[in-house]
Amino acid sequence: MTERTLHPLIRHAPDPEHPGWWTWDLPDDRRYNATLGKLLVRGEGEGRARCRMFPDERQANLGDVVHGGAILTFIDMAMFAGGYAAGAAIGPAVTLDLSARFLAPAKLGAPLDCALEVLRESRNLAVMRGLVEQEGETVAAWSGTLRKLARR
Repeated sequence: MTERTLHPLIRHAPDPEHPGWWTWDLPDDRRYNATLGKLLVRGEGEGRARCRMFPDERQANLGDVVHGGAILTFIDMAMFAGGYAAGAAIGPAVTLDLSARFLAPAKLGAPLDCALEVLRESRNLAVMRGLVEQEGETVAAWSGTLRKLARR
């Protein structure tokens, strides 16, 4: 497996430290997308994928757990990276809607996963749902839609 070009600002290649996972790196840390730090992705069969982040103090709230806004950012990014890994034809797109229910706090220092399923895809939309999980516990449940943009 070799590096893939998805977008000029995304480095997508096998991660040598995590066999079976691919990077979803933005070398330009001035963009909001770099807020989460290291992001990994892998396909898990037809229409399914999993993304992983490694929360640290940068994503902490004042209660020393992962900030809800960081979790929402993770879900939003997983819709793109995970949607692509799940086989959806996602190029330029925007988040049309995202609904999340927080079920438990996420700890710092332990990998946080976002398992997702592409429920339906059309020429213009990709509808997904998923769970955010950490160490066997469900942290959040979510659903969302991406609106695909015309390529320029």
